[in-house]
Amino acid sequence: MKVLWTLVKVAVALVLVIPVSLLLLGVFGTVLGLAIMLLRLALIALLAVGAFKLITRLVRGPAPSVEAKATPRLTPADPYYQAAMRELDLELPESRARR
Repeated sequence: MKVLWTLVKVAVALVLVIPVSLLLLGVFGTVLGLAIMLLRLALIALLAVGAFKLITRLVRGPAPSVEAKATPRLTPADPYYQAAMRELDLELPESRARR
């Protein structure tokens, strides 16, 4: 009777475990398949972007050189500031020459 009871327990366990494991394997397989598909799609997109950049660089030619333009030094518009600077130039002429 002990052997029969053990066989019944094993059979019940297998009845419960096998469908659950098949469901889990199906879910895992689906997720793995989606991940592989997205990886392939990302690689194809990366190759397409690289090819597009290469073709546009070949067709467009060299990029124009950009020269940095020096910004002109603006004079202050405040007449009081200009008068104060002139007064300082009269009092301290060597400090203005160092700038």
